[in-house]
Amino acid sequence: MTFTQTGDPTIREHVQAWQQLGVDQQLALFWFVYKEMGGSITPAAPGASTVSPEIAEGLFNQVKELSHEEQLQVQRDLINKVDTQISREYGSLGDTTKLLFWYRLSQGMDQGTIIPVPSDYELPSECQQLLGRIQGLEFEQQITLFRDYVSPMGAEAKAGAEI
Repeated sequence: MTFTQTGDPTIREHVQAWQQLGVDQQLALFWFVYKEMGGSITPAAPGASTVSPEIAEGLFNQVKELSHEEQLQVQRDLINKVDTQISREYGSLGDTTKLLFWYRLSQGMDQGTIIPVPSDYELPSECQQLLGRIQGLEFEQQITLFRDYVSPMGAEAKAGAEI
């Protein structure tokens, strides 16, 4: 699995801070990023030149068919790089397609087809601080941050029919 990470030290610092959070905190932060900034980010993900919307949609549909608890486990497995079929399929995606997949998960959460963050959930203070720092980045830096965050997730694809 290969991914490109920016050399921008600010972006790297933000990605590392995000990755140091607990898995469920990472997921919650991603949700709050989508809720707070989705209007500016979403036009960039689906329209990017290297994105494969059909592939992202296919993987999303696999997750959508699972129970809510299984959907949550898939997301946790992606972050933890657990070797599952969905995680390997995700690992074989291009960086921008991975970003679109997470965007589709967020849309699914809005629509109720993907397990939502509990309505009474409050983002921990360390996550709120990181969210504020992310909001302070330039738009291009935000997109690079999100791409660098989602890129290393998932597991290595396997050769041949074992994908």
